[in-house]
Amino acid sequence: MLTTRPRGTEDIIAPEADVWQAVEELARTLSHRYGYEEIRTPLFEHTELYARSVGETSDIVSKEMYTFTDRGGRSLTLRPEGTAGVVRAFLENRLYARPLPVKLYYLGPMFRFARPQAGRLRQFHQFGVELLGAGEAAADAEVISLAMEFYRHLGLEELTLRLNSVGCPACRPAYREVLLAYLEPRQHSLCADCLARYARNPLRVFDCKEEGCRQVLAEAPLVTAYLCPECSAHLAAVRDALRLLAIPYEDDPYLVRGLDYYTKTAFEVIVPGIGAQSAIGGGGRYDGLVEAFGGPHTPAVGFATGLERVLLALGVRGKTLAPPAGRKVFVAAADAAGAAAGVELLARLRRAGFTADRDYLGRSLKAQMKHADRWGATITVILGEAELGRGTVTVRHMQSGEQEAVPFAQVVEALKEHLAR
Repeated sequence: MLTTRPRGTEDIIAPEADVWQAVEELARTLSHRYGYEEIRTPLFEHTELYARSVGETSDIVSKEMYTFTDRGGRSLTLRPEGTAGVVRAFLENRLYARPLPVKLYYLGPMFRFARPQAGRLRQFHQFGVELLGAGEAAADAEVISLAMEFYRHLGLEELTLRLNSVGCPACRPAYREVLLAYLEPRQHSLCADCLARYARNPLRVFDCKEEGCRQVLAEAPLVTAYLCPECSAHLAAVRDALRLLAIPYEDDPYLVRGLDYYTKTAFEVIVPGIGAQSAIGGGGRYDGLVEAFGGPHTPAVGFATGLERVLLALGVRGKTLAPPAGRKVFVAAADAAGAAAGVELLARLRRAGFTADRDYLGRSLKAQMKHADRWGATITVILGEAELGRGTVTVRHMQSGEQEAVPFAQVVEALKEHLAR
C-alpha cells in the first residue's frame, strides 16, 4: 500500500526526533572534541567496493546488501556500513597527502536486508569514526575511549567492552590451517552458512550464533594462541593504554567481528537486557584496507555504533534523554492590532535565536494559550490593542503562570535575560 512505509523502516517524528537530534549533537560535539572532522559519503557505492572490503563470505555481502542495476547497467549498492566508503573517499580525494593521522566521523543511514527486530531495522543509522594513518596502540585506545565517552554521556552504564586480536596476514594463515584441521572432522555439526564459511574463510565460523556451531567451537583452537610477536605486542599495548585511561575491558578470544578487513584489534561494546542483539557498537583495526584499494600503506582503526540500539538501550533502562534546550516563545494576539504587531515581533525573536511561533488559524486568545502550552512554549508574549497603546506586551511564564508587563521595544532583551537565568 502507498500509505504504509516499507517493512524494516520507521518514521521519526517529534518529540522522538528531538531526542535523535540530541544524540547526534552529542556525537558531533565529542568527535570535534577529539579532533575528528565530519565526512559525508554517498548513500550508494559501486557494489565491488563492499564485496572487496567487507568480504564475499560475510553475511552483509552474501545475504543483506540492497544491490541494484542502474539505467547505465552499473551494479550499485546502498551502503551497508561506513568504513569502505570512507576509505574510498580517503583515496579518491587524496586525503593521505594531508598531515597524518586523518581523523573522520560520520552520521547517517545504512541499509541491510535482514529480519526486522527491536534495534535492528533494514534502514538504520550509525555514528562512526575512522582514524587513518596511525598504527600505534594509542590510536586504538583513543577510538575506544571516544566510544565509551559517547555511551557515558548518554547515561548508559553496566557496559562490557570485549577485546581481542584477530591477527594479521603474517600469523593468520598458520592459524587458518590449524582451525581447518579442527573443523574438518566436525563439518557434519556445522550449519549451512558455516559450511560455506569453512571452505572460504573459516575464521568467520566464530561469528555464528547457532547453538550447534557454538558447541563445536567450544574447544576450538583460538587465534590468540597463534599471534605473531608483533600482534601479541600490539594487543598488550592496547590493554596497557586502556588501563591508563581507566577503561575496563574483558578479553574475548572468540570475538572476530563480521567483516573481513579487520586486522589485529577487534572490539565490541555489549549492553545487557536488549535481547539477542546485545552489541550496541564495535570496531577494530584495518591496517591493510587502504593498500588493498591501491593506496599507500595506511594503518587505520575505527568504530561504529547503531543509534537505534543506543536508543533501545536507553529505553530499556528507563533513561530519558532531554532534547536540546529550548527557547520556545509563542506570540499570541488578542486582536487584529496584536496580530499585526506580532508578525514584526516574531521576526525579531527568530533573528535573536529563539524558537518562536504564532497562530495561523484565527484562534481565540484562550485557544492560542492552550496551543502554546501543548507546543511546549516556555514563554508566551501576548499582544493586543490595549497593551500596544501603553507601549508594552504581556509576558506570561508558562510553567509558573506568572505574568508581567514588558516594554514592547525591549521584549527581546528581557526574554534573553530571563532565559539566561
